Amino acid sequence: MQVRDKVVLITGGARGIGKETALLFAQKGAKVVICDAIDEGHELAEEIKRSGDQAVFVKVDVTKQEQVKRMVDTVVDKFGQIDVLVNNAGVLRDAQLLKLSEEDFDLVLDVNLKGVFNCTQAVAPVMCEQGKGKIINVASVVALYGNFGQTNYVASKAGVIGMTRVWARELGPKGISVNAVAPGFIATDMMGRVPDRVLDSIREKTPLGRLGEPRDVANVYLFLASDEADFINGAVICVDGGLVT
Repeated sequence: MQVRDKVVLITGGARGIGKETALLFAQKGAKVVICDAIDEGHELAEEIKRSGDQAVFVKVDVTKQEQVKRMVDTVVDKFGQIDVLVNNAGVLRDAQLLKLSEEDFDLVLDVNLKGVFNCTQAVAPVMCEQGKGKIINVASVVALYGNFGQTNYVASKAGVIGMTRVWARELGPKGISVNAVAPGFIATDMMGRVPDRVLDSIREKTPLGRLGEPRDVANVYLFLASDEADFINGAVICVDGGLVT
């Protein structure tokens, strides 16, 4: 899968699936831009560079349009192009409807939905000028079937799927493909707060009998970013072990 020398911008790139994505793309020869609100992204970029691959870290809050614009300007000034945007940044603040605070509702929508909008709106003009680009939005399988206690998260990820389909139509004629990946339950730090009995239930309900690994999702990002996926546009690809069939 050809991504060598492509400039790949990954939001939420310092931890979890984002970190695994940065490592994988760097190993494949891409120029990786790790974008995150936490300073661990700097350490990851240094780790990648020690391996002889290319990476830089840009600190950014994706909910702030001005910060996102500066991020894009920084990347273009350094590399002259942006070939791939992976809108991976996301947060959880789970609570049942009757206990969900306005603050937690707003935070999840701001990061998971508005953050995707901000980053895509800032990167799209660069890709339009290039006449090509790949945008990969991170949704979730819960956006397809709902999930107990996740009103805010499900709403944000369902919105991401909707925006993906709109942008596929708007940006496709300009040479830009826009797709969404819908992970199932992936073994990241986020899942560390889930009780063992719940994790056991998830494994039992998943036809492949296990939780996903970050690399399972990163591999799909890699495919969608590659030249081999050039005719895929507006798709929602589930990476969930068959949980949603």
